[in-house]
Amino acid sequence: MVFLLISLGMGLSIAGSVLVAQHIGAGEEDEAEYAASQTVAFSVIGSILLGVLGYYAVGPFIGFLGASPDVHPLATGYMQVISAGMPFMFGFFVFIALMRGYGDTVTPMLVMFGSVVLNIAIDPILIFGFDGNPLFEMIGLEGVEASLLAATGYTGSGVTGAAIATIFSRALAFVVGIVVMLQGVRGVMIHPSQMRPNFSYLRQLLDIGVPASVEVTGRALSVNLLLLVVGMFPTTVVAAFGIGVRVFSVIFLPAIAVARGVETMTGQNIGAGKPDRAGTAADFAAKTMFVILTGLGLFALVAAEPIVAIFTNDPEVIREGSTFLRWVAPSFGFIGVMRAYSGSFRGAGKTLTAAVIAVIMLGMIRIPVAYTASLNFGSEGIWLAFPISNVAGALIAYTWYRRGTWRTGSVRQPTPADD
Repeated sequence: MVFLLISLGMGLSIAGSVLVAQHIGAGEEDEAEYAASQTVAFSVIGSILLGVLGYYAVGPFIGFLGASPDVHPLATGYMQVISAGMPFMFGFFVFIALMRGYGDTVTPMLVMFGSVVLNIAIDPILIFGFDGNPLFEMIGLEGVEASLLAATGYTGSGVTGAAIATIFSRALAFVVGIVVMLQGVRGVMIHPSQMRPNFSYLRQLLDIGVPASVEVTGRALSVNLLLLVVGMFPTTVVAAFGIGVRVFSVIFLPAIAVARGVETMTGQNIGAGKPDRAGTAADFAAKTMFVILTGLGLFALVAAEPIVAIFTNDPEVIREGSTFLRWVAPSFGFIGVMRAYSGSFRGAGKTLTAAVIAVIMLGMIRIPVAYTASLNFGSEGIWLAFPISNVAGALIAYTWYRRGTWRTGSVRQPTPADD
């Protein structure tokens, strides 16, 4: 749900990244800075609106997903804190996207690393408080020090505390990111004087950003909608689905990262008038990801039970989760192919194409197949939908890419920075 909420506005960050990449590729530094400044301004406005919407909508939506009476208030409290901090959450992702469009992936990586370490450090405190905190036992904090901390009387905020920790760490990362971009010492530079909302420029951002939001939102929404199908089965199947999604999110990280790299390389080469180099990058990425993810898939196929056992000791969940992994693992390589070519479409400004591929793959293939097959084959019918949709998505992306329509994808337009 967190990703679903963020993805609704993710299109603006993708649009900013594409525009910055294309301007940098064309040697238009001033235009790149203007694009970055406008992206930050409109992203802050959009994230505030999304935060307000999310704060009031998460409760009913969690109920729609079938949360139990015990879970509903906890999940709602968590999501309301996340919604209230949406400007910080989303602002940090915008920082990452703009720096990536410029070609600097190291700086946002370092800032993200610091944010994650801080989140890990304060999570146990904000969840459990000081009195009886299991973290103290883990790090060997005993005696006087532990007693002094416990004397504060803070008993933690439970699940809500986890959300507060996330927002706090992301807020600091966002501040660091803004300072880095204001100084311009690394990556793209933003200017406060150029952050006054230019609604004519917003049209250009939306032309790229709206389809990109549809793509990202579609991916997030498909996971939530699949829960409706999975929810028709026992809790062991629901748990297996949750574990499987987490395993996939880790395994597919290389494909996502490479797709972002292809997006930047395509944008910069399109801006420089060198589409052949962009095509070479996408083809190389697709082949490499197919080989790497297929290798990871074979490993997951063989080690399915030990992988699932990391998350649970319930034998029924391990059995069901292992079945899920074995069904999907052989198709991991096709995800790499689809991601690589979708990244190139986005970099060329053809975000609508990438969105259509995602909608066909998830909304028209995966979910209908999962529902129909589950009626005939039980939970294995749900798992069957994943390899079918993965292979179909790769074939569609590859075939579409070979048409070459992305080569005319330059989206750069004159901006006030031209003056």
